[in-house]
Amino acid sequence: MNQNDLDLKIKRVYPNESVYKIKEIYSVFTGKNIPSFIKDWLIKKFMDEDGTVDKNGLLFFLSKFIPQKEEAKKFKGELMQTKAERKILARIIIEPDVRNDIIRFSIPDLEISSKEGIIERFVTERYPELLGGEVWGIFSLVYVPPGSSSRDGYIAIVDYKPFKPYDIDLDYFREGRREFTLIEWVDLLIRSMEYNPDSFLSLDQKLNFLSRLLVFVEPRLNMIELSPKGTGKSYIYNNLSKYGWCISGGIVTRAKMFYDMSRKTFGFITKHDFVALDEIQTIKFSDEEELRGALKNYLEAGTFKIGDVSGTSEAGLVLLGNIPLTEDLKPINQFYFQELPDFFKESALLDRFHGFNEGWKLPRINESMKIKGYALNVEYFSEVLHSLRSASEYSLIIDELLEIEIKADTRDTNAIKKIATAYFKLLFPHIREVSEVDKEEFEIFCLRPAIDKRGIIRRQIHMIDPEYRENLPEIKVKK
Repeated sequence: MNQNDLDLKIKRVYPNESVYKIKEIYSVFTGKNIPSFIKDWLIKKFMDEDGTVDKNGLLFFLSKFIPQKEEAKKFKGELMQTKAERKILARIIIEPDVRNDIIRFSIPDLEISSKEGIIERFVTERYPELLGGEVWGIFSLVYVPPGSSSRDGYIAIVDYKPFKPYDIDLDYFREGRREFTLIEWVDLLIRSMEYNPDSFLSLDQKLNFLSRLLVFVEPRLNMIELSPKGTGKSYIYNNLSKYGWCISGGIVTRAKMFYDMSRKTFGFITKHDFVALDEIQTIKFSDEEELRGALKNYLEAGTFKIGDVSGTSEAGLVLLGNIPLTEDLKPINQFYFQELPDFFKESALLDRFHGFNEGWKLPRINESMKIKGYALNVEYFSEVLHSLRSASEYSLIIDELLEIEIKADTRDTNAIKKIATAYFKLLFPHIREVSEVDKEEFEIFCLRPAIDKRGIIRRQIHMIDPEYRENLPEIKVKK
C-alpha cells in the first residue's frame, strides 16, 4: 500500500478523528509554545471538509484564547483595566494554601504566579479536580481589585470547562483496527506520534520507536531509555498527552514527588499517567535516602506512606538520558547504567524498572521524518491511549497465552507480562478473545520485545551486583 492509499483508508475508517498534517498548515503555530494535542484540535476546528484551514480564524482564536508569554504583561494589564471576564485555554498549576484556607493557581505561560491567582471557592466546589495538581482547561479569569474582598488584588478563576473535546468510544477505535494490516497499523501509530513512517529503515526500528508509547497505555510501567541527543524522546513525552508529566532538570524531592507534609498536598506521581525524568543526568535529588525508600515501595506496589499519610497511584516512571556512542553508533561503555545519576545506581531500585529502550537504534530527527498525510488527531489519540490503560481484558488474554516456569522470578515475570500487554494494546487492540490471537505474531511483536527489554535490565543489574543473575526465566507462548 502506498502512502496515498493509507491516507484514504485512515480518512475513511476514522473520518472525524483524523486530521491532515503538513508543514505548511502547521506553520501558523511557528514561535508559539503550544503542545501537539492542542494544535491538532485547533486545526480540526478550523478545517473545512475539503481540508482547507481558515488561517485568519485560527489566528484570531489564538490571540483571543491562547495568549503567549510575550503578551503576559499586556494580558494582566487588560484584566486590571477592563475588569471584564476573559476566557483562555491554558495549563494551570494548582497549589492549596493551607495557612490562608484558599486554593491558589499559577499560569507559567502567562507569568501569573500563585501569589496572584486564586480559584474562587464556588468553582472548586463544582470541580474537585481543581483542588490540586496540573490541569488543562478553558478558564474564565477576572481581576478582583483591592477592597472588593478582604484580600489584596488578585486574578480569580470564576468558571472552568475541562479540555476534553472527545468522548472516547474505545470499541469504535478497536473495530477500526480490523480494517488495517499490522504494517499499516504500525505506520498509522507512528503518524499519530507526528512522524513519517517511511523515514524509518526497518520494521524493527519502527517498533523500537513505538516502544515510547508503552507507558502511555499500561499502568505502572517503569522504563529507562538512554539515547543520543536529537532522537526526539523529549518531544514524545512532552507533547502527545496532557496526562503525562515531564521534568527536565532541577531538584526532585520526596515532597514534590509523593506528598508535601507542610502543605498537605500530594505530589505529581499521584496526578498523571506517567512521570518522565528527562535529562536525568542534570536532575538533583534531595533527602536521597528518604526519597529512594519511598520510590522503592512505590515502584514495587504502587503505594507509598509519608508520615501518617498513605497514597496510591497508577503512574509509571520513565528515566530519559543521553549516552555517548562510538563512530558506528554503539554505546562506548557496555555498562549503560554508568550514565545514570548515582541516586539510581542501586540494584534493588533498578530491578523495579521493567524494561530498557535502546534509543541509539533510532534515527536522529531530520526533515524527512516530519509527517505529511493523514493521522489520528493527537488529542483523540492521547485520549485513546489513556482509555486503554484501564482496559483490563488484555492482561487476562496475556495470562492465558503464556507458559511460565514454576520457579520464575516474580519481578521478571511481571515485567515481561506488563511490557507484552502494552505492546498488545498498541498493536492488536481489536482482539477480544485468546482464540483470535495469531500466536506467531504475538510472539514476534509482543513477547520477544518484552523479553529483550527486561533482559537488558537484568544484565545491567548483574554488572552492579553479581547476586542478580543474568538469565531470565523461560517464558513462552502456550502451544
